[in-house]
Amino acid sequence: MADQPTPLMPHATATWLVDNTGLSFEQIAEFCGIHVLEVQAMADDLAGSKYTGRDPVHAGELTLAEIEKGQADSDYSLKMHRAPVAVNRTKGPRYTPVSKRQDKPDGIAWLIRNHPEVSDAQISRLIGTTRNTIAAIRDRSHWNIQNIQPKDPVTLGLCSQRELDAIVAKAARSTPAEEQAATDVRGASDREKLIEELRAERDINQKAAAEAAQEAEAASWLETKRANEAAGEA
Repeated sequence: MADQPTPLMPHATATWLVDNTGLSFEQIAEFCGIHVLEVQAMADDLAGSKYTGRDPVHAGELTLAEIEKGQADSDYSLKMHRAPVAVNRTKGPRYTPVSKRQDKPDGIAWLIRNHPEVSDAQISRLIGTTRNTIAAIRDRSHWNIQNIQPKDPVTLGLCSQRELDAIVAKAARSTPAEEQAATDVRGASDREKLIEELRAERDINQKAAAEAAQEAEAASWLETKRANEAAGEA
């Protein structure tokens, strides 16, 4: 249902439903708001990230009666019993489970590469890391830089898609139009500079080729002269 909220932890909820019910993949995907192929991957144990199942019945988001309706009719769309309560985070660093902390550098590298408009402060709040770590990954001085592989922080479970989208949208809005215009001007200036450098390089190469030809012609004339003089003396 398009207007129905999704569970608080959609992937973990989907994992539990796959393991504990006879619901179809399509029903689980629709209820959790994720793609059916993700549910298929969970069932086949092929998902890139492993999730600990979260019981939506215990959380009050789904009832056993609703699950039974879905199991009896594969076309039935599950209805949420009670929408999850939004939790407003307090200021301060985000807590990340120990099992996920080793994934932070990969998430940071992905954000730096794919969303350069997002500031270090925003990355720090989103993932729960320090600016020193971000700077080290940005300038490739991080102690483990050779093993860092950019990966989507949502896939890694470091943040939600909603949080990521909100940060990216906010960063885009905060980029002044003047700054964007200046970037465009710099880009045009750089192209003109490159063209000038290529033209100068071409002129230098042409001049060098002409000088080489003159030197070769002079050397040939001198060699011919010496040969004629040697023949005259003989």
